[in-house]
Amino acid sequence: MRTPHALLATAAALAGTVVAPTAHAAAAVAAPGLYYVQSATTGLNAADNAGAVEQHRPKGNEDHQRWRLTASGSSYLLESTDTAGSCLGRSGDQARTLTCASPDAAWEIAPSGTDQYTLKAPGTDRYLTVAAKPSGVNYPAQLAVGASGDLSGWYLTPVTTPTAPMPPQDQRTLDQVTFLTAHNAYANGVDGGFAPPFVNFFPNQARGINQQLADGVRGFMLDIHQTPDGAILCHDSCTLVSRPVALWVDLQRMVDFLRAHPDQVVTVFLEDYVDPGVLRSELARVSGLYDVLYRPDRTGVRQHGWPRLADLIAANQRLLIFTDHSRSSDESAGLTRDSFGVMYQREWTVENYWSMGSGVGSSDWSCYSRWYDANTNVPLTRTESGFRPLFVMNHFRDAAVAGTAGTDNTKLADRAQRFCQPAARKKPNFLAVDRYDLGNPASAVDALNSYTYP
Repeated sequence: MRTPHALLATAAALAGTVVAPTAHAAAAVAAPGLYYVQSATTGLNAADNAGAVEQHRPKGNEDHQRWRLTASGSSYLLESTDTAGSCLGRSGDQARTLTCASPDAAWEIAPSGTDQYTLKAPGTDRYLTVAAKPSGVNYPAQLAVGASGDLSGWYLTPVTTPTAPMPPQDQRTLDQVTFLTAHNAYANGVDGGFAPPFVNFFPNQARGINQQLADGVRGFMLDIHQTPDGAILCHDSCTLVSRPVALWVDLQRMVDFLRAHPDQVVTVFLEDYVDPGVLRSELARVSGLYDVLYRPDRTGVRQHGWPRLADLIAANQRLLIFTDHSRSSDESAGLTRDSFGVMYQREWTVENYWSMGSGVGSSDWSCYSRWYDANTNVPLTRTESGFRPLFVMNHFRDAAVAGTAGTDNTKLADRAQRFCQPAARKKPNFLAVDRYDLGNPASAVDALNSYTYP
């Protein structure tokens, strides 16, 4: 383990080499073209629903969410790409689609902060806005026309994603790179048991952790449950599971791999059902873990952006561990996980909802935040001054049926680029799949690693 003085020196070095994301001030006049009209509050898109304009989960070209922006005198029109002559307008205090010739279809569009705009009815103080959120439920679907405020900020997200060339290898920052990620990496049937009988007929992966590492997997989603033996890797519950694997065993495999491959970086995502003290004890069993653990909370990332991968490699800080556990519950327990190096995922990442549907049949490609409900709102579009959260893109179903997973994986790049990338206004950094050995999802990783999202 590094001495405190060495840790401070490494933190200072990384803080000095992080590269802040480019801030894009909204253009004074939006360029004509095809856009998603996307709420800066919820990250959801304005969609035409039989004349009502509602906020819906981003779904590419499948849900009447695309609008053609054109100038009309000193104002603008947003015409539906699905219905010629039908524009996003207003009737009373509600957003509606109207004939584009109607005066109530015109909007004054003005910049409002970084990358955001307001849409105002000409000659009034009335704006397109998300309706106020009632207590105990989500924001209403029906979009409103009302006063200016926090709910009246909008992104005009291009349907065709703007890109920039990928920097040279030694200049790439962590948030510019995409990694192949194994959903339920432990549920492979090779390293040990992971579920009760009958459930284990559908492993999420077919190869053990060591082989996953050898195959280029660099992100690992692991479910941990608390038993008398510590933090154990099981799906839903460890009851009736034969020969389950302890978390420290798989983490040791990863640390050993990093020791043997000093130019590689690994990220772990914990679906975390254990007490913080149990997790801390489990990590303490991993030889060399704290020699390679990366602590973004100690290196100025929130102020300056993510560091270059080359700098992480030079500092030997090449293992990043996230938990989906809440900070508030840990504070109540008196021990936070980031005090021993496990980062709270909601503070550092955004993540889309985890399922595309059942194990067979049609799939739902809508891409929206996993953390959007009556009490939580962490939109995929979230970006802070100087800091862009990493984007975890889930691309799997409720059950890992091999044939379905293989077919879904052949479509990974298409969904990432046409659906999830514009939904998040950032490139996915972790492409999480079932059965990564089928359908060549690594080709999607290669495709995304050929460019950056500005």
